[in-house]
Amino acid sequence: MSKVKYKFNTKSLTYEKLEITFKQRFYQLFSYIATGTVFAAITVSIAFTYFDSPKEKIQKREIENLRFQYDLLDRRMGQVSSILKEMQERDDNIYRVVLEADPIPDNVRKAGFGGVDRYKELMNFENSALIVETTKKLDRLTKQLYIQSKSFDEIMNMAKNKEKLLACIPAIQPVSNKDLKYPPSGYGYRTDPIYKTGEFHPGIDFTANTGTEIFATGDGVVEIADDVMQGYGNHVVINHGFGYETLYGHMSRIKAYVGQKVKRGELIGYVGSTGRSTGPHVHYEVIRNGEKVNPINYFFNDLSPAEYQRLTEQASRASQSFD
Repeated sequence: MSKVKYKFNTKSLTYEKLEITFKQRFYQLFSYIATGTVFAAITVSIAFTYFDSPKEKIQKREIENLRFQYDLLDRRMGQVSSILKEMQERDDNIYRVVLEADPIPDNVRKAGFGGVDRYKELMNFENSALIVETTKKLDRLTKQLYIQSKSFDEIMNMAKNKEKLLACIPAIQPVSNKDLKYPPSGYGYRTDPIYKTGEFHPGIDFTANTGTEIFATGDGVVEIADDVMQGYGNHVVINHGFGYETLYGHMSRIKAYVGQKVKRGELIGYVGSTGRSTGPHVHYEVIRNGEKVNPINYFFNDLSPAEYQRLTEQASRASQSFD
């Protein structure tokens, strides 16, 4: 039961019963509700501003953990990048130098990615800067690893070809040292044995007894084995590939045949004096990319440094050729 309220009338000096209308009661109730609502809103606002809910606390812990994981990932990518840089330096400065290949240009290794919107979908997160930067590093690292992988594939192919090249390059004398009768007549201007004039001699003459064995100086395929070029008499030409050919002239007898695959050191004929010749010997030439070069530079497989030096000195002396 509600209490009865009185109001003192100063004019009549009596207490009068206070009558509260429905409208007054409604405004009074509304003011209580409004005050409570405002107070509650202020309280909730303060709570949400300065205090985390359990769910928010869990989410913040997850975000911190993600940041930590991104930092770890960034450090690991830095380590991988350092290792990759060392591999790239070895690739350019060792492997490609040995294999006589050009290094990969920096603008190819470090080329960027096209498209301004490549990372647009990552820009609407709270930690967008961290996510975008990490993704960029990963993209760059992935591309550089791909380029390095392709480079290693190329190096493997070059190494295989290099092994084949080393087997094919003329690298020994066509006649064994023990079978030589006189010092060789070398590459360059020599006195013609017939006309006694100075002429360019495009090979080296190895003098030996008739019938002395002549060997292929590198792996290859026999292209010519005949006496069509009368000046060389019975002669053999071997195509070694990679731009190299060798010619062996004035043979007494040819053992090789056209189309035959020969190995370095394999018997291809015998010393003679056929064609334009003044005595038993083998005229030996090395042709590289169509140009006759000095064979003295291609005896590095079966001579010691001292023997090579002695042969070089002997071949460089002014003398008379045998053809």
